[in-house]
Amino acid sequence: MPLIRRPGGRLPIAALALTAFALQTDDFVIVGVLSSIAHGLSVGEASAGQLVTVFSVICAVIAPVAAVATASWSRRRLLTGGMLVFCAANLAVPLAASYPALMALRVLAALAAAVVLPAVFAVTAALSAPERRGRDLATVMAGLTGAIVAGVPLGTWVGAALGWRATFVTGGLLGLAALAFLRAAVPETAPPPAAGLGERLRPLARPAILYVLLAAVAAVLGNLMLQTYLAPFLDDVAGVTPSGLGGLLVLTGVAGIAGGRLSGALVDRFGPVRTFAIAVAAFTAAMAGLALAWSLRPAHLAFVLVPLLVWSAAAWAVPPPVQTRLLALAGAKTGPQVLALSSSAVYAGASLGAGLGGWLLGTRGSGSLPLAAAACSLGALGLFGLAQRGASEPVPDGGLGAAEGRRANV
Repeated sequence: MPLIRRPGGRLPIAALALTAFALQTDDFVIVGVLSSIAHGLSVGEASAGQLVTVFSVICAVIAPVAAVATASWSRRRLLTGGMLVFCAANLAVPLAASYPALMALRVLAALAAAVVLPAVFAVTAALSAPERRGRDLATVMAGLTGAIVAGVPLGTWVGAALGWRATFVTGGLLGLAALAFLRAAVPETAPPPAAGLGERLRPLARPAILYVLLAAVAAVLGNLMLQTYLAPFLDDVAGVTPSGLGGLLVLTGVAGIAGGRLSGALVDRFGPVRTFAIAVAAFTAAMAGLALAWSLRPAHLAFVLVPLLVWSAAAWAVPPPVQTRLLALAGAKTGPQVLALSSSAVYAGASLGAGLGGWLLGTRGSGSLPLAAAACSLGALGLFGLAQRGASEPVPDGGLGAAEGRRANV
């Protein structure tokens, strides 16, 4: 049994949050340099967008398998080895002279992320005192949202100034900083309790849980359909340049954080079902505004900014009601497995969104993206509503109390 220490202070949680920040930035940074990659490698923007698809598919499929395969491994060695592979894959991008070579490096980075990110949350839970576990997990989650606010705009600006390959080098350097912080601050922890793949997938047999997960897939699909190809859409609508896109990504990131916080408050007051419906209504309204702007192109940037901010706030308002509903349905014993499946659902939606969005961009043009995204969001609302049919299912032993369960069904 490895030595287990619980160091004082918040440095271990900060190191884990920085690691999550680096991994999430690497996943979505392509959004800001999509056009530059396509031009530099002489491929279409839809093809460049498939770099996001491949990354997300690998994370969705490999993460649950990797969690089982590496269950007995040293957490410290697992984080170190995974981050070394992740950094190497990014630092080698300047050597990629072709699209297949870049794709191979993205596959390698995705494999590393699929191994590291679940371990980051497992180590966070192991190091946290029970009374602080929720807050510590939220801090690490802030690393993921912070990637949208700071990481992606930073990568966009670096790409505009130094070329798109420099964006990935910056990601590799950020990964090295996170690795050094991990090695200095995070001690060894005991591996989590062993759980086979079948046990991890067992919650899918409950229809209500399955419908909520499918709703998450559909919601993320619609969001990433636009987010992945935001650069060409804004260029078509308002002539937004790469440097201007960086500023817009900062604003939308801030709006996203505000939307997530507001959503959490609404869940506590009105319950997850009504909050999810409010988020979908706002998202659909934002897509209608962007579709109108596209029909009036060239549109003034101010006309596009408001629906962009509403879109980002609404998109980030989706996770709180989804996670709250899943935990209410699953109960305490299967809650961790369900949240792991929720992460896979997010990556599955991201991969489908990037793939379908690329097809629409190539065949229908960027103006089709907001309309298709709105349709996906409405489909997500329908799936979330279907989960109500299973609301009368008994919560497994150890689940939420009766009062919490009733509120989660509102």
